[in-house]
Amino acid sequence: MRAVVQRVREASVSVDGEVVGACGRGLAILLGVAGDDDEAVAERLAGKIARLRIFENEGGRFDLSLLDVAGEALVVSQFTLIADTRKGNRPSFAGAARPEAAEALYERLCDALEREGVPVARGMFGARMAVSLVNDGPVTIVLDA
Repeated sequence: MRAVVQRVREASVSVDGEVVGACGRGLAILLGVAGDDDEAVAERLAGKIARLRIFENEGGRFDLSLLDVAGEALVVSQFTLIADTRKGNRPSFAGAARPEAAEALYERLCDALEREGVPVARGMFGARMAVSLVNDGPVTIVLDA
Protein backbone atom coordinates (compact mmCIF):
# COMPACT_ATOMS: atom_id res chain seq x y z
CA MET A 1 0.00 0.00 0.00
CA ARG A 2 1.09 3.49 -0.72
CA ALA A 3 -0.58 6.54 0.80
CA VAL A 4 -0.02 10.15 -0.12
CA VAL A 5 -1.04 12.02 3.02
CA GLN A 6 -1.69 15.74 2.78
CA ARG A 7 -2.41 17.98 5.75
CA VAL A 8 -5.46 20.01 4.76
CA ARG A 9 -7.68 22.80 5.98
CA GLU A 10 -10.49 21.20 3.98
CA ALA A 11 -10.93 18.66 1.21
CA SER A 12 -13.72 17.19 -0.88
CA VAL A 13 -14.26 14.67 -3.63
CA SER A 14 -16.95 14.90 -6.31
CA VAL A 15 -18.36 12.45 -8.81
CA ASP A 16 -20.30 13.87 -11.77
CA GLY A 17 -20.33 17.29 -10.10
CA GLU A 18 -21.82 16.01 -6.83
CA VAL A 19 -19.80 15.99 -3.59
CA VAL A 20 -19.64 12.43 -2.26
CA GLY A 21 -17.16 13.02 0.58
CA ALA A 22 -15.65 15.96 2.43
CA CYS A 23 -13.60 16.75 5.50
CA GLY A 24 -12.51 19.81 7.42
CA ARG A 25 -9.15 20.20 9.15
CA GLY A 26 -7.23 16.96 8.93
CA LEU A 27 -5.80 14.75 6.22
CA ALA A 28 -6.57 14.04 2.58
CA ILE A 29 -5.30 10.54 1.86
CA LEU A 30 -4.78 9.15 -1.63
CA LEU A 31 -4.48 5.37 -1.31
CA GLY A 32 -3.00 2.87 -3.74
CA VAL A 33 -3.34 -0.86 -3.07
CA ALA A 34 -0.74 -3.30 -4.41
CA GLY A 35 -1.39 -6.91 -5.38
CA ASP A 36 0.51 -8.33 -2.41
CA ASP A 37 -1.20 -6.17 0.25
CA ASP A 38 -3.40 -7.77 2.87
CA GLU A 39 -5.62 -6.85 5.83
CA ALA A 40 -2.68 -6.62 8.23
CA VAL A 41 -1.03 -4.02 5.98
CA ALA A 42 -4.25 -1.97 5.89
CA GLU A 43 -4.59 -2.08 9.69
CA ARG A 44 -0.95 -1.14 10.24
CA LEU A 45 -1.09 1.76 7.77
CA ALA A 46 -4.29 3.12 9.34
CA GLY A 47 -2.58 3.20 12.73
CA LYS A 48 0.44 4.95 11.25
CA ILE A 49 -1.74 7.57 9.56
CA ALA A 50 -3.78 8.24 12.71
CA ARG A 51 -0.59 8.75 14.76
CA LEU A 52 1.59 10.51 12.18
CA ARG A 53 2.82 13.66 13.91
CA ILE A 54 2.54 16.30 11.20
CA PHE A 55 0.42 18.90 12.99
CA GLU A 56 2.17 21.74 14.79
CA ASN A 57 2.20 22.27 18.54
CA GLU A 58 2.16 25.74 20.15
CA GLY A 59 5.88 26.10 19.37
CA GLY A 60 5.40 25.39 15.66
CA ARG A 61 7.01 21.95 15.84
CA PHE A 62 5.50 18.86 14.19
CA ASP A 63 4.45 17.07 17.35
CA LEU A 64 0.71 16.39 17.08
CA SER A 65 -1.20 13.66 15.27
CA LEU A 66 -4.59 13.58 13.62
CA LEU A 67 -5.93 12.09 16.84
CA ASP A 68 -4.36 14.86 18.95
CA VAL A 69 -6.02 17.62 16.92
CA ALA A 70 -9.37 15.79 16.58
CA GLY A 71 -8.99 16.02 12.81
CA GLU A 72 -10.92 14.35 10.03
CA ALA A 73 -9.81 12.30 7.05
CA LEU A 74 -10.88 12.05 3.44
CA VAL A 75 -9.68 8.79 1.87
CA VAL A 76 -9.65 8.46 -1.92
CA SER A 77 -8.62 5.30 -3.78
CA GLN A 78 -5.98 5.89 -6.44
CA PHE A 79 -4.52 2.82 -8.12
CA THR A 80 -2.14 5.00 -10.16
CA LEU A 81 0.01 5.38 -7.03
CA ILE A 82 1.19 1.81 -7.67
CA ALA A 83 2.52 2.72 -11.13
CA ASP A 84 5.89 1.32 -12.18
CA THR A 85 7.71 3.94 -14.25
CA ARG A 86 11.18 2.41 -14.37
CA LYS A 87 10.93 1.42 -18.03
CA GLY A 88 9.80 3.61 -20.90
CA ASN A 89 7.33 6.44 -20.75
CA ARG A 90 4.09 4.53 -20.19
CA PRO A 91 3.40 3.56 -16.58
CA SER A 92 2.67 -0.07 -15.83
CA PHE A 93 -0.07 -0.83 -13.33
CA ALA A 94 0.63 -4.58 -13.20
CA GLY A 95 1.53 -4.32 -9.50
CA ALA A 96 -1.83 -2.87 -8.50
CA ALA A 97 -4.35 -5.11 -6.77
CA ARG A 98 -7.35 -6.41 -8.71
CA PRO A 99 -10.35 -4.09 -8.18
CA GLU A 100 -12.27 -6.49 -5.91
CA ALA A 101 -9.30 -7.01 -3.59
CA ALA A 102 -8.32 -3.34 -3.69
CA GLU A 103 -11.80 -2.17 -2.75
CA ALA A 104 -11.96 -4.55 0.21
CA LEU A 105 -8.57 -3.33 1.50
CA TYR A 106 -9.50 0.31 0.89
CA GLU A 107 -12.63 -0.22 3.00
CA ARG A 108 -10.58 -2.06 5.63
CA LEU A 109 -8.20 0.90 5.99
CA CYS A 110 -11.11 3.35 6.24
CA ASP A 111 -12.82 1.19 8.87
CA ALA A 112 -9.56 0.87 10.82
CA LEU A 113 -9.13 4.65 10.84
CA GLU A 114 -12.67 4.99 12.18
CA ARG A 115 -11.91 2.45 14.92
CA GLU A 116 -8.92 4.64 15.85
CA GLY A 117 -11.40 7.47 16.44
CA VAL A 118 -10.94 9.40 13.19
CA PRO A 119 -14.05 10.62 11.34
CA VAL A 120 -13.61 9.32 7.77
CA ALA A 121 -15.17 10.57 4.55
CA ARG A 122 -14.68 8.42 1.47
CA GLY A 123 -14.41 8.80 -2.24
CA MET A 124 -16.33 6.49 -4.56
CA PHE A 125 -14.19 3.47 -5.35
CA GLY A 126 -13.59 3.00 -9.07
CA ALA A 127 -15.29 6.23 -10.11
CA ARG A 128 -13.70 9.13 -11.96
CA MET A 129 -13.41 11.67 -9.18
CA ALA A 130 -12.50 15.33 -8.85
CA VAL A 131 -10.56 15.99 -5.65
CA SER A 132 -10.38 19.51 -4.23
CA LEU A 133 -8.31 20.50 -1.25
CA VAL A 134 -6.61 23.32 0.55
CA ASN A 135 -3.20 21.91 1.50
CA ASP A 136 -2.09 23.30 4.85
CA GLY A 137 1.60 24.12 4.94
CA PRO A 138 1.89 22.60 2.40
CA VAL A 139 2.61 19.31 4.14
CA THR A 140 2.64 16.13 2.03
CA ILE A 141 4.05 12.78 3.18
CA VAL A 142 4.31 9.54 1.21
CA LEU A 143 3.89 6.37 3.28
CA ASP A 144 4.73 2.92 1.94
CA ALA A 145 3.46 -0.03 3.91
